[in-house]
Amino acid sequence: MGTPEFAVPTLAAIIAEGHVVAAVYTRAEKPGGPRGFEPVASPVHVAARRFGIEVVTPRTLRSLDAVATLRGFNADVVVVAAYGLILPRAILDIPSKGCLNLHASLLPRWRGAAPIERAIMAGDTETGVVVMRMEEGLDTGPVALAERIAIGPDANAGEIRDKLALIGAGLMTRALAMLEHGGLAFAPQAEAGVTYAHKIDKAEARIDWRKPASDVHNLVRGLAPFPGAFFEADLGKGMERVKVFRARIAQGAGTPGRVLDDCLMIACGDGALRVLEVQRSGKVPMPAGDFLRGARISRGTLLAPKTDAAL
Repeated sequence: MGTPEFAVPTLAAIIAEGHVVAAVYTRAEKPGGPRGFEPVASPVHVAARRFGIEVVTPRTLRSLDAVATLRGFNADVVVVAAYGLILPRAILDIPSKGCLNLHASLLPRWRGAAPIERAIMAGDTETGVVVMRMEEGLDTGPVALAERIAIGPDANAGEIRDKLALIGAGLMTRALAMLEHGGLAFAPQAEAGVTYAHKIDKAEARIDWRKPASDVHNLVRGLAPFPGAFFEADLGKGMERVKVFRARIAQGAGTPGRVLDDCLMIACGDGALRVLEVQRSGKVPMPAGDFLRGARISRGTLLAPKTDAAL
């Protein structure tokens, strides 16, 4: 059971190890494509088709039909990686060897929907991935295996996600091998240090230049490449939204939101941020230098402050 690109390496690794995947569960197709309304399959759905595996896309698992369907596959174990649907008790009880979840944090820190983004936004210097046994609580189950990685000072969510996806695939195949031979042991999570990685709200993506440069930098890294932190500015044709994908902390000071030079260094509440890569609405990402050649923004410009009305 999985949906985004993060889960694809785990599916591929399970198949490569010779396990029989009875079915793949993923989120239903969503409107998208060039015209915005064509059905688009999830990355896991696409991968399952490539492997010739039956795909199931229930809207919910809280129905008698959902229980009967899963029971019909007669699976020993359910493997979950960023699926996106809650597994109720009736589903959790079906596989004889339980349900294993691949979670991208060092539990109990960052339980929930956006652990990678939240870790970076909080300025964490390390994170990891764990294999845990699922229970009804939100990522509360006991942990069997874990692996840590450092979060570099300029690493973004996309880069960390790609690393953890590959590490997690190997971790899950190890867990399945141990489970098959009766050697997979679980330990309860610590009661201290619990934090929750709530889903990213679109209002959080707007940059507040009144915050310290380190906080703004972490926001940019944590939301890159998606959904992307942004600011608004008049680039010559009225106010436009500009996403920031890459930046670095710089030496500078001024009114928060003030552009301090002709290379897009922007003052923050404490320090400044050098913007390196941006994307205008409807355009492709580009280096800041290319952006400045086509945008009316220069030294002295004051970027729009964050206000509740603007959200």
